[in-house]
Amino acid sequence: MTISTPAATPAQLAAAKKAVISSSIGAALEWFDIIVYASFAVVISAIFFPDTEGALGLILTFATFALSYVVRPLGGMVLGSMADRSGRKKALTLTLMLMMLGTLIMALAPTAAMVGAWAGIIILISRLIQGFSAGGEFGTATTFLIETAPHRKAFYASWQIAAQGAAMFLASAFGFALNSWLSEEQLYSWGWRVPFFVGLLVGPVGLYIRARLEETEEFVTAPKERAPLKSLLVHNYGRVLTGSAIIGVATISVYMILYMPTFAVTNLKIPASAAYLGGVVAGLVSIVLIPIVGSLADRKGPARVMTWAAVGALLLAWPLFQVMISNPTVPVLVVVIALLGVIMSFYFAPLPALLSALFPAAIRGTGLSVTYNVGVTLLGGIAPLVLTWLLDITGSLNAPSIYYMAIAVISLIGLFVVRTRYLQR
Repeated sequence: MTISTPAATPAQLAAAKKAVISSSIGAALEWFDIIVYASFAVVISAIFFPDTEGALGLILTFATFALSYVVRPLGGMVLGSMADRSGRKKALTLTLMLMMLGTLIMALAPTAAMVGAWAGIIILISRLIQGFSAGGEFGTATTFLIETAPHRKAFYASWQIAAQGAAMFLASAFGFALNSWLSEEQLYSWGWRVPFFVGLLVGPVGLYIRARLEETEEFVTAPKERAPLKSLLVHNYGRVLTGSAIIGVATISVYMILYMPTFAVTNLKIPASAAYLGGVVAGLVSIVLIPIVGSLADRKGPARVMTWAAVGALLLAWPLFQVMISNPTVPVLVVVIALLGVIMSFYFAPLPALLSALFPAAIRGTGLSVTYNVGVTLLGGIAPLVLTWLLDITGSLNAPSIYYMAIAVISLIGLFVVRTRYLQR
């Protein structure tokens, strides 16, 4: 699918740039919070679930993480429908406010030493709020970007994904710095809270910018759907299922990278600081590559570029893990995570443009929100929990690569259906 590139006016370009900044801030805050939680899973497990032993504490920590993803499709339904009925701008503002609330609760959450079992409940509430708000962020922001961009839609939409790379870089940098510079006592007592407070600083800036956005012309002029969710589920369920499948490689690549600090510390006995260094590298790789891949997708077509990346994921997963398991050293770990970042960049960058092409404007906000969050929940959000469980019951360090390959197959099937049935390309 090659996207046309008509000439754009200065006013259209200015609006597109503002949309990129607004969407990127929301994506950065959402993913910074998610990545920090996943990256500090070992610490969070110890201070919020101290009475558990062995893998059980990590499983409970990632179960709380996974539950936040269970509520994401609900957030997508509510906030996506709001974007289609009341406007993209209102939905974008509400998602950011809820995101800030969830992050604030996490930053202030009392530990088990302070309030006992209530500590786990409090962080669960934080995760549920964050999950609900995140359920509307990607779909609404992508819809706003696609409808605002006058041309090069894959390129403009990819900046939201690049912001996730920036969040990965910053969150991993915090993990590396805190694990390197703080004592274990300092890290476990107050150091882990620092990234959550820092993440909150970007929220007011995002709210200021989003309050000054203009509604998209396509939303204003397009006929409105009174019940966008009903229309989506009754008449477009095939697109939802197929779209959810193609999200697989994007989301599993992200969460495989996020899982690496836990995997490195608990299974490979590599220092946590080294695992975070890998995340820094992956973040830098994605920041640089994603806009480039977005431009490539405008020329070659999003589905074609994503197919190349999915094949690469399928072929490289096993050898990458084999090399890392056979040589559990810092340089090898960093290279493996960097290569996962390359796969993620080539697959994820074109994804917003391809998903947007599946749905008409009247239900685009709902369609993108529901589709994306069903895919992320089933194929990515539960990955840390599944991987921890698989490693515990099988004892095989190759389990993550098998899971990764299985998701790549699902995505390749989804891409084939999209290209042959829905886009006819």
